[in-house]
Amino acid sequence: MTDLPPETRTDPDDETLPCGRLLSQVWADWEEGVHDDHTAQCAHCRLAVADLERLESQVRALDSDPAQQPVDAASFIDRVMDVVRLELRPGRPLPLGEADEDLRIMENVAARALRRAAEEVPGVRAGSCRLGGTPVDVDLSVHVPLTTPDVQALAQQIRDRVDVTAHERLGLHLGEINVRITDLVSEDEAAPRSAQEGSAP
Repeated sequence: MTDLPPETRTDPDDETLPCGRLLSQVWADWEEGVHDDHTAQCAHCRLAVADLERLESQVRALDSDPAQQPVDAASFIDRVMDVVRLELRPGRPLPLGEADEDLRIMENVAARALRRAAEEVPGVRAGSCRLGGTPVDVDLSVHVPLTTPDVQALAQQIRDRVDVTAHERLGLHLGEINVRITDLVSEDEAAPRSAQEGSAP
């Protein structure tokens, strides 16, 4: 028996902790400094907050390390934390292959593969990737180069690359592929992660 009010679920794929709280709400409360007796006493909520706090601390440590610091550290940190929030939540199992095949892939694993596929398009940096629906719809946010001559054409290239990866590499049947361009960045900021990592001592 619990005296907690029922959670208002806005995302059908949002994870519910064993205590009944939505993981996204626990994280949002922590980020906004909202505290209550339940969060203070609940082992599940405390663990969820500790996981996010530890990872955020590790990411923000890059800001104090000149050797690892990107051109825009604040933007980089925000982008990484957006991805971290999804990575911590395994999400639901998604069907692979044909309807009569009993094959599944976890949402965060598929999302990681699709983000990497988007970054195969030159200059693209992928952020959050949300999956949902049947067939699976994709909602992908990206940063693209400031010098992009045709943003719509680039968005279509991203859709094509994501679709090919989902179908040929994962066996995942997609519905809509929604690409949200959240920022136009300089060439240094848009450089692939591998190039930035290779330049670090």
